[in-house]
Amino acid sequence: MRLRQVALVAADLDRAADEIRAVLGVDYAYDDPGVGKFGLRNAVFPVGDTFLEVVSPRQSGTTAGRLLEKRGGDGGYMVILQVDDGLDARAQVARAGARVIEQADFDGVVMSHVHPKDIGGAILSVDSMPTRGEWRWGGPVWRDHVRTDVSMGVVAAELQGFDPERMARRWGEVLAREAQRAGGGWRIPLDAGELRFVAPGDGRGEGLGAFDVAVRDPAVVRAAAQARGLLGPGGEVALCGTRVNLVAA
Repeated sequence: MRLRQVALVAADLDRAADEIRAVLGVDYAYDDPGVGKFGLRNAVFPVGDTFLEVVSPRQSGTTAGRLLEKRGGDGGYMVILQVDDGLDARAQVARAGARVIEQADFDGVVMSHVHPKDIGGAILSVDSMPTRGEWRWGGPVWRDHVRTDVSMGVVAAELQGFDPERMARRWGEVLAREAQRAGGGWRIPLDAGELRFVAPGDGRGEGLGAFDVAVRDPAVVRAAAQARGLLGPGGEVALCGTRVNLVAA
């Protein structure tokens, strides 16, 4: 079980994608036509062999649009984990008493979206591919466009909630992974990456508040963020209304 993709939501997709390119040093994004069924557009960036996605509503009444309104602007949207056996993961979701609100099974792909009201924080998807290295959501040619001179990979997702222990334990039930106390919050270690659970510190309530990116030189990324007005007074980087924690690789 590994963290493979983090999705954000933005009112202005083009602006958000441009800022991600400039700050994280990625240069390719896949426009997945499959998200059209949800009333969305998207851009999916390979970051090493992990992925950062931005979705944006293209019609009214979408889940993403409601989230933009609820949280007062751009922010976190979804956490996508890759597992070896998607059917077993789906069965575990059911055993934990959570609802699958969207699923797909095709060409060796098994995808299950878990209802955010049943776990808290964000939409969770547990997906399997025909092989471990594949990732259909990145498009057919993502490997040809991987750049790692700046950013190496997405290595953690941070969910915030008013009861982080309860949220962490609930995610742990759904994933059959033990939640562990970590500093002032909680974490669920994965085979690659981790999920963290903390109390809200930004006044925006429950949601996907941050993600971690392994980078070669944090100073380079901060300089690029500062040039775009995306660096906070404490040196924190923000992309698409979401905090980006830089981990020196």
